Amino acid sequence: MIPFILSILSSTIIFILFKLFKRFEINTFQAIVFNYFTAAGIGFALYGDAWNSLAWEQNSWMAYSIMTSLLFISLFFLMGLSSQENGVASTSVAVKMSMAISIILLILYHSEAPSLTKAMGIIFAFISVILVSLPNEKSEPVSNHRWVLIVLFFGGGALDFILNFVQETQLTVLDPSLFSAISLGLAGCFGVIILSFRLLKRKTTLALKNVVAGVVLGIPNFFSIYFLLLAYRTTGWADTTVLALTNVSVVLGTVIIGFVLFKEARTSKKMIGLAVAILAIITLYVAER
Repeated sequence: MIPFILSILSSTIIFILFKLFKRFEINTFQAIVFNYFTAAGIGFALYGDAWNSLAWEQNSWMAYSIMTSLLFISLFFLMGLSSQENGVASTSVAVKMSMAISIILLILYHSEAPSLTKAMGIIFAFISVILVSLPNEKSEPVSNHRWVLIVLFFGGGALDFILNFVQETQLTVLDPSLFSAISLGLAGCFGVIILSFRLLKRKTTLALKNVVAGVVLGIPNFFSIYFLLLAYRTTGWADTTVLALTNVSVVLGTVIIGFVLFKEARTSKKMIGLAVAILAIITLYVAER
């Protein structure tokens, strides 16, 4: 239960940091690149002695590490592009609702037949995410990049499913912390390549504050992934329940923090969304009792 709670807290802290990045004019892409190296460094520093030499022989996990690292960095790029072309609100809905894909894949993979209570909880979770993510006004720009929203929707769902699949089938000889560290480190390497091209073309310039922001971001980023992998193993709940509860709890936490710390507007849709999110959490928890 503790890893589950810590995963939610870590993901919520990431939200707070991204909000602060905008306030302090941090270059988000640069911060993301350096964040990956920080996260990887934490993983190796804290759990490096958990390395098992058998991981070199039973190395099927390596392909999944490369796959997740590519998804980490590419989904970030697409989120940036979509935020600019399609608007922040539409992008937020696509990313958060991607849990629908991952939950469906997990149900099919595990041949799970959800109870009526659990199905209701999942439906409540979807409704709450939609309500708190919808824009306050119909002011989203019309764009030719709507396809990016579809890619984000399916890509985000695929990433969640792959992380779950890996912890169940691939991490028999490799600690989850080291898998997370390696994947994040590879994402950082891919990010450096892209950042180098941008620097050479003078599309961006490095700034110390972006590096510092990346270091700070890397701490909760590592633990959000690490604790999620542990939560799958330790809660005793079905993986679909862990994923749905994690997502809706993060949405609940971030919206409340948005109200309290960032003075965001308390619209009727968001308030109803919060109530439905609480109902979803209670329903999913009861379903696992």
